[in-house]
Amino acid sequence: MLYRFSSLLPIVLSLLAGQLPAEPTTLERIPVAKVWSGHPVGFSLLTHDDLQFVAFYDADRQMTVGVRELDSSDWTFKKLPEKVGWDSHNSITMKLDSKKHLHLSGNMHCVPIVYFRTAEPRDIQTFERVESLVGENEDRATYPKFITGPNSEFIFTYRDGSSGSGNQIYDVYDVETNQWKRLLDQPLTDGQGEMNAYLHGPVKGPDGVYHLCWVWRDTPDCETNHTLSYARSSDLVHWENSDETPIKLPMTLETAEVVDPVPPGGGILNGNTKIGFDHEGRAVISYHKNDEEGNTQIYNARLEESGWKIYKISDWDYHWDFQGRGSIITEISLSSVRPGEEGRLLQSYGHKKYGGGVWVLDESDFSILETRPKEPSYPRELSQVQSEIPGMRVNWSGDSGGSNEQGVRYNLRWETLERNRDRPREGEPPPPTWLEVVKLRN
Repeated sequence: MLYRFSSLLPIVLSLLAGQLPAEPTTLERIPVAKVWSGHPVGFSLLTHDDLQFVAFYDADRQMTVGVRELDSSDWTFKKLPEKVGWDSHNSITMKLDSKKHLHLSGNMHCVPIVYFRTAEPRDIQTFERVESLVGENEDRATYPKFITGPNSEFIFTYRDGSSGSGNQIYDVYDVETNQWKRLLDQPLTDGQGEMNAYLHGPVKGPDGVYHLCWVWRDTPDCETNHTLSYARSSDLVHWENSDETPIKLPMTLETAEVVDPVPPGGGILNGNTKIGFDHEGRAVISYHKNDEEGNTQIYNARLEESGWKIYKISDWDYHWDFQGRGSIITEISLSSVRPGEEGRLLQSYGHKKYGGGVWVLDESDFSILETRPKEPSYPRELSQVQSEIPGMRVNWSGDSGGSNEQGVRYNLRWETLERNRDRPREGEPPPPTWLEVVKLRN
């Protein structure tokens, strides 16, 4: 109990003294279009040189792409032949290849690949559906993601299969032939029909190596997440354990390195595993699990000379009883650790009961030295719900590209109801809300 009071005291004192952390400055709010607000689902923003692209589901749930010149607030739109239902898994992602053709994927949860590509560089009116990439393991796809490889390879990865029974596929694109092929001859991970891996990463570390962590899940019930695992690679093709032992692909529960053997029902959750690094560049995996008393706590596992060492960070009197299928509402959130002042690490957290803040951790043993208020990522005014509809929330999405404007960033903002386990709501859906591009200066 003493820990909780002492950890919150700096936040309370700073609030009483009016010493709120500085917030970003709003430079401009550019309306895009009215959008679906019945549930949250990820939209995509991509800024490239003088153009800005946005992909979203419009007021009629239609997948839509927009483009504008950065010095204009006028948008041109292209509707794509996809409509979203009630599933919060069905986010949209976009990326430009080296010849400036746009690639887009989304509206996928255990369905055939949904993928579009422009025939002309940066021209959204030339988007065309591509029915198949490689031709195998593309009938039950989820979680599309475009990434750039160590040698500027254009890579696409997704889960093949379902929650509780799936594997991770990596494809690579040839911009000269406009053809996809497998980056890996085998899936990266394989649940062998009994489970699937929920991956975080790959994250490129200060050592130039790509680090990957994941949890396994046995069934669509999120309570069956278990076993925090790890691998790393210098080229995203050849993978190894932390002791440099090569791993034969696909990685399975039996062959992958185990960081923490959290059992099913042990309080670990996909989406809440993060990879960070300390001042020495050592990998740190952050996650939560239940302690011996059944309370859900945040832990950090660091790769040290003797292997993975696990440190308990929080001491909360609270059990997060997550279970069931579908997208759930988050009660505990956490960030990866990041270097702070010399000998200190910083880690953000959020809690349904205890609020949020930033821990200042002693780098030697991860003990909490102080707790600071979070620096707001967005202006406080824009972080507040403006809709009068009960139960609405603010959604933000970052920019997968970037402008050449010094000290400036762009984000998407829109409002929706909360998640509903991917199920339709009773009654009439809420009216559409405005999607905006917000131009900020930190």
